[in-house]
Amino acid sequence: MIARKTENPRSHRVRSDGPFYLGLGILGGVYVFLILAVLVADMAFLVVPEKGASGPNPFLKALASPEIRYSIKLSLISCSITTILSLWVSVPIGYVMSRFRFIGKSFIDSVLDIPIVLPPLVIGLSLLILFSSGPGMWFEGLFHGVTGTRITYAIPGVILAQFMVACAFAVRTMRATFDEISPRREQVAQTLGCSRGQAFWMVALPEARRGLVVAATLAWARSLGEFGPILVFAGATRLKTEVMSTSVFLLMSVGDVEAAVAVSMIMIVAAVGVLVLVRLMGSERYVR
Repeated sequence: MIARKTENPRSHRVRSDGPFYLGLGILGGVYVFLILAVLVADMAFLVVPEKGASGPNPFLKALASPEIRYSIKLSLISCSITTILSLWVSVPIGYVMSRFRFIGKSFIDSVLDIPIVLPPLVIGLSLLILFSSGPGMWFEGLFHGVTGTRITYAIPGVILAQFMVACAFAVRTMRATFDEISPRREQVAQTLGCSRGQAFWMVALPEARRGLVVAATLAWARSLGEFGPILVFAGATRLKTEVMSTSVFLLMSVGDVEAAVAVSMIMIVAAVGVLVLVRLMGSERYVR
């Protein structure tokens, strides 16, 4: 009789997942800690006064400045307009790129990603060149004749610079949204007598409401933080084209660090407020 070799039960013992979870926590926690540390440092800089410093709080001092109040107002208005324009453009583009096949689709898909991969300063410089020669100069002259204001180095330039970048993120979001929605319901609606347009408005668009909220959030937040294209294409003129991002640049250039941090905190509060609002609007309770 041949004796069977007994197996060691310890060789099949499952190892603990503790080191794995610890590694995940350390690698992910470092970045989260860095973000929180930056926010805490900004708040401490404004709340804790320097030794020997006297006068109003830097945050209140910044809000008392007419230039900064103007930049806050212009930022909120321009970001809202940019978001609306981005949705109007991104919804049809995202729907077409998701539902239809046509010649040159891959090329257009690559073109839509250009504002995302290009450096922001290059986008601003390209806009400046476009509206300084050729058809762009003619269009700006026509726009000035109709509205009485220019595009470059004016408020429309701020909105256009924000739109160039923000819309690209909204397009990506809307295409991913329509990709996740089955076209079967639209096809059923068409068999019941709806046209393609009616099926879009009555079936596809209501189902894409979550994506609309996310696209609007990304467009608004991206517009708020845009700096390079605005600086090159619209400038940073006080009480004219100054938004919060360019306010930080102008304040830093003259050495007013406290005011620059105060404006930065206003931008952080606005961005966090929008994210919290969208989280609430995006929940099942609010989208039904």
